[in-house]
Amino acid sequence: MNKPNEPTRKRRGAGRVTLAEVARVAKVSSITVSRYFNQPEQVSEPLRERIQAAVQQMGYVPNRVAGGLASARGRIVALVIPNISGPIFADTLQAFSDTLSTFGYQLLLASSYFSQEQEEQAVRAFLGWSPAALVVTSRYHSPATEKMLAEADVPVVEIWDYVPERPALQVGFRHFEAGQLACRCLLDKGYQRIAFVQNSVAGDFSALERRDGYAQVLFEAGLEPWVFVPPADAAPFEAGRQALEALMRRTPAPDAIMFANDNLAAGALLASQRAGLRVPEDVAVMGFGDYAFAQMLLPSLSTVRPPSRAIGVVAAQRVLQHLGALAGEGDIPRLNLLACQLVVRESI
Repeated sequence: MNKPNEPTRKRRGAGRVTLAEVARVAKVSSITVSRYFNQPEQVSEPLRERIQAAVQQMGYVPNRVAGGLASARGRIVALVIPNISGPIFADTLQAFSDTLSTFGYQLLLASSYFSQEQEEQAVRAFLGWSPAALVVTSRYHSPATEKMLAEADVPVVEIWDYVPERPALQVGFRHFEAGQLACRCLLDKGYQRIAFVQNSVAGDFSALERRDGYAQVLFEAGLEPWVFVPPADAAPFEAGRQALEALMRRTPAPDAIMFANDNLAAGALLASQRAGLRVPEDVAVMGFGDYAFAQMLLPSLSTVRPPSRAIGVVAAQRVLQHLGALAGEGDIPRLNLLACQLVVRESI
C-alpha cells in the first residue's frame, strides 16, 4: 500500500503504447507495423517512412522479449570479440552492426579479452537467450565452447580467421600469411636482423600465428628468428617501449622489428625518440592493424592492414542470408577468404 503523498508506482507495461495504436496513427494494418520491425525489406519505403514517423511521435518501443518467446527466436545476433576497447576490432563491429540493423537485427556483444574461459561463459549465456545467430572470433575455443558451437541450432560464424577444415562458416584471413607478408617486405628492403615482439596480452593466439609466419620466412632465407616476449602485465605502449630498449641493448642489435600490433609498435616509435634512435636508419619498425593513428605518427608507421570492415560486412551478410532476410544467389558461401594489405610508410 502506498503511503500518503507517495507517487503511485506504475505497473510495468501499464500505459505502454501498443503496436495497434502505432498502426492507427500511421494508417496501416498492425501486420504491416509488425513486418516493419521484423521484415523491413518487405515494407515499401513510403510505408516505412509513415510508420517510422508514428513510432517516433508516440515513443513506441517494441516488446522484443515477447516476440522472441512467441517465435522461439529473437532478432538479436550475438557476437563475442576479444577486446571491445581495442581499435583493431572497431571497424568490424561497426560494419557488422550497421549491416544487421538495416534488416531489423541488433547486435548483442561480449568481450572475452583473449580468455577462453570468458568466451565460454559468454557463449553459454548467449545461447541460453536463443539468438538468431552466434558469431565468435578466431578458432581458439575451449572444449566446452567447441561442444556448444557444434550443437547450436543457430548459424555459427567464425570471424577474423580462415580455417576451411572447421565446420563453422569462416570470414577472415590467414594470420600465418599476414606474418609472412610483413617479413618478406622487410627482407626485400634489405633488413637481415629482424626481431618479432609478441602481444603482451596472453591468449592472443592469432598473433602467435603471425609470429610463426615471420619465422618461416626467415628460416627459408637462412636466418634465425628472434622473438621477444613482453611482460604479461605491461600495457601495450609500455610493452613496446620495453621491447625496443631490451632489443637495442643486444649486440648486434636488430635492424628491423616486427610487432604483434600497432599499439606495441607505437610504443616503440615513441621510445625511440627519447632514446635518440633514428627510425628507420637505426632500426625499422613494422606493425599490424593499421590503427587510425598509424599514419599520424612521426615517422608514420608501416603496418599490415587487415580487412576489418569487410569482415564485418561479409559476416553480417552471411548471417542474414542464413536467416532468410537477405537473398543469396545459390548456395551461401561457407568459406570467405579476405586479403590483408601491406601499408608501407616512413618507419621502414
